Amino acid sequence: MTLGETLFVRPPDPRALLVLAHGAGAGMRHPFLQAIAEALAGQGVATLRYQFPYMSQGVRGARPDPPAVAVATVRAAVAEATQRAPELPLFAGGKSFGGRMTSTAAAESPLDRVRGLVFLGFPLHPPGRPGAARAAHLDSVTVPMLFLQGTRDTLAALDLMRPVCDHLGARATLHVVEGADHSFGVLKRSGRTNAEVVAELASAISTWIAGNSQLATRNSQLVTRNS
Repeated sequence: MTLGETLFVRPPDPRALLVLAHGAGAGMRHPFLQAIAEALAGQGVATLRYQFPYMSQGVRGARPDPPAVAVATVRAAVAEATQRAPELPLFAGGKSFGGRMTSTAAAESPLDRVRGLVFLGFPLHPPGRPGAARAAHLDSVTVPMLFLQGTRDTLAALDLMRPVCDHLGARATLHVVEGADHSFGVLKRSGRTNAEVVAELASAISTWIAGNSQLATRNSQLVTRNS
């Protein structure tokens, strides 16, 4: 599959690269993703953002691509990231729909070189229809996963999200953002700003990536010594 336009943000001396997919209703240039990319760059994490085909058509209200097309796009983006920075530890994920399509791809077969998945608001269920069926495929994901979820997220009730992560065991890390909705917006009365939330998200992602990069390196060294 041919990948369309991408946005590559590489800070000086990056220590990892995150392939970052957009949500269902907004493309890779959405202000939230732009803010996340900039905040991660400040933490030494490069990002590669890309578009799913339906969003590239520029048609307002277009329906998301079928899973097979989305999965192929995820794999093309991962391949592009490998070409851009083959020396960097690679991670993948995205906002809502983009994160779920990334995990769907990883569940079907491992994403080449990807050491872990990052979900910015995993869409566990539709609004007002609580359930955990969308998480079933996560059992087949073999790499570590970071779930960043807001306490006011109407697409992922925490009383359902917590058991999902508990079931996944050591592969799953859950970071809860107090007062945030599915878009990680917060109410004025919370006393927090959206910029502070973005900074929290970037710090959590950066710390988790650093830990998993080191773990993967140690495991690789152990395999080399024992071979």
